[in-house]
Order: sequence, then C-alpha cells, then structure tokens
Amino acid sequence: MRPEQFKEKVLPLRGQLLSYAKRMLDDSADAEDVVQDVYLKLWYMRADLDNYRSIPALSAQITKNLCLNKIKERRRTYDGLDGLTVESPGPAPDTQLEEKDSVAHLMRIIDCLPGLQQTVLRMKHVDGFDVEEIASITGTAPEAVRVNLSRARKKVKELFFNMEKR
Repeated sequence: MRPEQFKEKVLPLRGQLLSYAKRMLDDSADAEDVVQDVYLKLWYMRADLDNYRSIPALSAQITKNLCLNKIKERRRTYDGLDGLTVESPGPAPDTQLEEKDSVAHLMRIIDCLPGLQQTVLRMKHVDGFDVEEIASITGTAPEAVRVNLSRARKKVKELFFNMEKR
C-alpha cells in the first residue's frame, strides 16, 4: 500500500478508533496513546494491508488488543478499593522513587534508539508480541527481528549502566 492509499483508507478511521479506545479505557490520554500505537502498527504493516479483507476490522482488533494490554498494565500497578485507586503494596517509598527514576531513564534511552530497534523492543517487551508477530507486523523476517532486538537490548544495557556509573 502506497502512503497516499494509507492516508485515504486508514487515517479516516481515527475518530472511530479513538471513541472505541475511550469507551474501553475511560481515559482520553490513554486512548490517544493507543490510537497512535495502532497507526504505528498499521504503518509498519502497510505493505501487507491489501491482503486483509477489512482494514477497519483489523484496526479495531489492534485497538482492542492494545486497550486490553493497557488495562492489564493498570491492574498490575493499582488495586481498586471502593472507587479509590491506591498503590499496591510493594517496596518502600525510597525504593519506588529509585525504580521510577530508573524506568524513566530507561524509557529515555529507548527513545534514542533507531526507529526499527525502538519499535521492535517496545513491541516485544511492552506490548508482549512474540518474534513472529513482530515480523509480520513490521514486514521483516523473524531473524531480522531477533537481530534488532539483540542490538537494541545491548545498546540499552550499555547506555543504562554507563549512566548508573556516573
């Protein structure tokens, strides 16, 4: 699919996908993030989009899956209690702050990776896709996904531990 076709067929779905994500997540900011991720996934698989019978159905399915991942992520972090959300019991506050700083630092490092490495790493470790799924979505071979994952992990590890030493 050429970029012009992508603009014509996929971009107009934004309103539907956004309202679907908002209904599932009850959070506009998270819904916006999910829709952006959907477009990223569709963009990487644009060469194969002509093979699907219904691009709107595919988009809705990707949106649903990403929303469910977001909901699972929230459940891991928070426990609902009489309509209030409280942080689940865990490490001491100082340890939590250090972990939060480390996670923020890690995310900044990931943001600096080259495009495909960044995408593959996020799809594997954030979205939970396996190598074959990533390969089909990105339009690359599974071996290329493994190589990019390896390089991305190596670079993240190197940069993360170099910053920790300072």
